[in-house]
Amino acid sequence: MGLRREPTARQVRLAVELRRLREAAGLKAREAAALLGVSPTQINQIEYGQSGVSEARLRSLAAHYACMDEMFIDALVAMATDRTRGWWEEYRGRLPSAFLDLAELEHHATYRADVECLHVPGLLQTEDYARAVFAYRVPELPGPELELRVQHRMERRVIIERPEPVPYEAVVHESALRIRVGDRAAARAQLVHILQLSEADHVTVRVIPFDRDGFAGAWNTMMLAGGAVPKLDSAQRDGPEGTALVDSEAQLDSLRTLFRKLEAESLGPDASRDFMSRMAKEV
Repeated sequence: MGLRREPTARQVRLAVELRRLREAAGLKAREAAALLGVSPTQINQIEYGQSGVSEARLRSLAAHYACMDEMFIDALVAMATDRTRGWWEEYRGRLPSAFLDLAELEHHATYRADVECLHVPGLLQTEDYARAVFAYRVPELPGPELELRVQHRMERRVIIERPEPVPYEAVVHESALRIRVGDRAAARAQLVHILQLSEADHVTVRVIPFDRDGFAGAWNTMMLAGGAVPKLDSAQRDGPEGTALVDSEAQLDSLRTLFRKLEAESLGPDASRDFMSRMAKEV
């Protein structure tokens, strides 16, 4: 099997976790290679996601690294042996890889959470809203690529619409609901759409109203995705050079704490629904 030219974010995450285990054990790549009877180059390829690793080799590495967390090891094995070719593969070579990585991450997530202060979260967007967002991009996207991005965003909603949906929670600031990304009719349709989605037991939408005292967190935007075990949770933050996936335990702990803080600033689910219902009537 040849080397991967462009490993997915999931494959890279597996590689990163294996490298972390080796480093925590105080072993160098050449020492790990000797324990497995392979070349240091093969260990490096595995640890950079350029090559896969079998279940037997992964479990052998975990034993040599003195990792006793069986649930974590089982989760890594599941990542290593997964051969899923999801709906997002239809977009490979047609959209940037970050779009596919996000869809794959969501497909395997045990929960999803978003915080947005300026835009409606992608999983809650209507087609018209998503199209208006992508159409505002500079330089402008060619028509076919714009429609591909809209279609991809709509298909991502499968995780909250499938028979066994992913639990989803969104904390949205009032400003994101009031900014008219489209026209008045589109704004009303977007609010109604969120209300309809929030009727599901597995979807929770919380609103932070303008009149909330002491709220200084409007700069926060984040996405959280639960892994098979907490060590494999992921987050996404917006930065000056675009979005970036976060997977270090320290950063994840900080973002989980920040999410709980923002959640505490928001209205409860029922009060949020009442709030959005009044907004929809005002638009």
